[in-house]
Amino acid sequence: MRCVFRLFLFFLMTALAPLASAQSAGDAALFEGFRAADMRLASAGFRLSTANAALCDQQEAGHGIQIHTLDQYAPRLRPAVAAHFGFAGAVAVEGVVAGSPAEQAGVLPDDTLVKFGTVAVAPQGEGAPSTDRLVAFWTAVAALPPAAPIRVELLRNGARLTLTIRPVPACRTRYELAITAALEASANGEMVRISSGYYDRFDADLVAVVIAHELAHNILRHRERLKAVGAEFGVLSGFGRNADFFRQAELQADILAVHLLARAGYPADLASRFRQHPVAKARSGAFQLRSHPHWKDRLKVALAEEARIAAQGPGAPFVAERDSPLTGDWRPLVPSD
Repeated sequence: MRCVFRLFLFFLMTALAPLASAQSAGDAALFEGFRAADMRLASAGFRLSTANAALCDQQEAGHGIQIHTLDQYAPRLRPAVAAHFGFAGAVAVEGVVAGSPAEQAGVLPDDTLVKFGTVAVAPQGEGAPSTDRLVAFWTAVAALPPAAPIRVELLRNGARLTLTIRPVPACRTRYELAITAALEASANGEMVRISSGYYDRFDADLVAVVIAHELAHNILRHRERLKAVGAEFGVLSGFGRNADFFRQAELQADILAVHLLARAGYPADLASRFRQHPVAKARSGAFQLRSHPHWKDRLKVALAEEARIAAQGPGAPFVAERDSPLTGDWRPLVPSD
C-alpha cells in the first residue's frame, strides 16, 4: 500500500512558505494536521488493500509505512519541515498504520529511511517541489515480493538502525490524498485519489465506502476496459452509449465495494448509510453526473448486497469477468422495486 500527497498540496505549501521563517506553534499545528489527514486515508487504504489482497491480480508488500520526501515541499519551507519531522535525509516516515507489520517491526514516525529492502534512497536534490522521488520510491518498493521479509535501514535520533518488516500481501494500489474542500474521488488502475473534503463532511468510516468503491474500480480494471470499448471520458462520459458503459462500471464498483468492506470488517450497513447521508443524496441533485446512477438506485444496490452478505457471506462479484469487455448493460444490476 502506497499513499502520497497530490501536487495540489505542494502548491498549497508553496503559498504557505513565508510562514517557514521560524518553527512556530502554528507551523507545528499545520504540519500535524497534514500528517493526521494523510494517515486517515493511509490507514483505510491499508485495511482494505490487505483484507482484499486475494481478489487482486497485482499485489505488493503491505507494510503500513506512509512516507514523505523533502523535495515534495517548497524549497523555502524545507528547513521548517525538516526540523519538525526530523528529516536526516531525503525520505522520512510520515506515519505508521496502527497494528501494521511496520509498527510490529518497530518503525516509528519521523524515522529517516536509508534503504528499504533492495531500494536505496538517493541524496536530497534541489529545485522546485516534485513528487518524482516519492512516486519512484514507491514504484520500486511495490516491485518487492508481497510477503517476503524486508530489511529496512533507517536513522533515528542520529543512530543508524536495521529492522526487519514481515509484510502481508496487499492490492497494488497507491492511495493519494488531495487537500481540497471539493468532493473528488477517482481511480486510474494504479492509484486511488480521495479529496480531504470527504473527511470534512463524512465520518471517517463512511469515507471508507468511497475508498472501497475506487479500489473496486482498480480491481475490476474498469479504466482500461472503458478505454477498450472506446468510451469517452470527461464531459462526453454522460452521453449516449458512453453513459451506459460508465453506469455499468459504477454499479459494478458499488456492488463489489460492499463485499470489500465486509471482508475488511467494516460495519455491515456502512454502504447503505453512506448512500442515505444528506450530502451523498444532495449530489444526486444538481451535481449528479449523467455518467453515474441516481442515489436511489445506488441505495437499492447497497441494501441488496448487504442482505446477500448477511445470508451468504462476502463474495467476489465481477472479479471473474475483469478480462471481459464491458457491455453497457447496467439496468439489470439495479434491484427492481
